Amino acid sequence: MKTAIVTGANRGLGNEVVRQLAAAGMRVILTSRSGDGASAVQGIQGAVLYHQLDVTDVSSIHELIAYVAAEIGTVDVLVNNAGIHYDTYQNTLTADFAIVEEAWQVNTLGPWRLTKALYPHLRKGGGGRVVNVSSASGSFVDSWAGTPAYAVSKAALNMLTVKMSHDLADANILVNAVCPGWVRTRMGGEDATRSVEEGAKSIVWAALLDNDGPTGGFYRDGEPMPW
Repeated sequence: MKTAIVTGANRGLGNEVVRQLAAAGMRVILTSRSGDGASAVQGIQGAVLYHQLDVTDVSSIHELIAYVAAEIGTVDVLVNNAGIHYDTYQNTLTADFAIVEEAWQVNTLGPWRLTKALYPHLRKGGGGRVVNVSSASGSFVDSWAGTPAYAVSKAALNMLTVKMSHDLADANILVNAVCPGWVRTRMGGEDATRSVEEGAKSIVWAALLDNDGPTGGFYRDGEPMPW
């Protein structure tokens, strides 16, 4: 049975990604920074496990790696979903740099640290998938005014995706960024145009790519997006 890890999966988009991957027959490790992730496993059919993870905390990442090494061995899919601070309330000139720093740590450095730490286990299976959950707000073509902390951190995540896709190519690990669209979650709000199921499906597409699938791209619903 193949194994996936999904970060920030105690609710919303991440939780639905866990649900869809489990329904596809994968064993899924649901992770979240807060302990309520343990209860989020309940009600999801399939082989779903829980492990606490704060992607900004190196010791927390090491604890997850130790768990994977002892209990699982090989990881086939990593979905870097954990995200924070869709900061519509500020712009570049009013920005609170504490918010900017936290967004950078969670949205960009978190996926970088975790993917680097998990690399030996992704490599063991002879190939793997890394999905970085990004946003059109991080696109130089499609972005808009406001949300500076979120947008800049997601633009950096997009570049990280490109760089990692080259660095992991020899290990047959496909690395892609996915924009799920404007989704009705706590972050997206009630007026968002897409359901959680639709947004998660876009992410799961990249997680379940065939071995000859694309790498180093930016996608929504399986279609390329402009950088």
